[in-house]
Amino acid sequence: MTGSENAEVLSTIGSGVVLGLSAGLSPGPLQTLVLAQSMRHGTREGLKVALVPLFTDVPVILVCILVLKRLSHFGPVLGAVSLVGTLFVLWLAWESFTVRGMEMADPDVDPKSLRRGALVNFLNPNVYVFWLTVGSPIILNAWAKTPLAAAGFLACLLGCLVGCKMTLAVIVGRSRHLLAGRGYVVVMRILGALLMLFALLMFRDGMRLLGIL
Repeated sequence: MTGSENAEVLSTIGSGVVLGLSAGLSPGPLQTLVLAQSMRHGTREGLKVALVPLFTDVPVILVCILVLKRLSHFGPVLGAVSLVGTLFVLWLAWESFTVRGMEMADPDVDPKSLRRGALVNFLNPNVYVFWLTVGSPIILNAWAKTPLAAAGFLACLLGCLVGCKMTLAVIVGRSRHLLAGRGYVVVMRILGALLMLFALLMFRDGMRLLGIL
């Protein structure tokens, strides 16, 4: 590998690290769900939600690469996805608002963390917009120069994204008992309010993608 190829690989990997950290630390529906599940059901359930991008983003990436040249035709589709996502996130917010106390982990009850996280991610148009406009073009450009750069970018981005959310799940899960009682209820109400805010933002994005706003 030549010096220019080494520089290309390092530069692309650096971009993956920066974008991954940014996505992992930025507020959003998935991050809020990580917090909520960690608070309600413990670290393990928060970790499950944190791992969701490893399962949901890969098929999205493949689809985005295939349709990248037809981006202009996907506005209405993304808008419809966003509106469906709005309803689902509102339902999650309602759950947080109606919590009465801390729910200790019950082996006979399935919190459905993976399913909820997957739905939140699949119904969030920002995931598709990011991979269509930022992630996939970087992967394609890097692959044309050296596949190693493309693989490094994707691995670092997803690794940093998931790693940040897993760290958050561990911190919140281990400190949940410090917020027992009214403190726990207050935190869940705040998370519910944040989920409502994200639902409104998703609704706005959906209306814009549909050309209504």
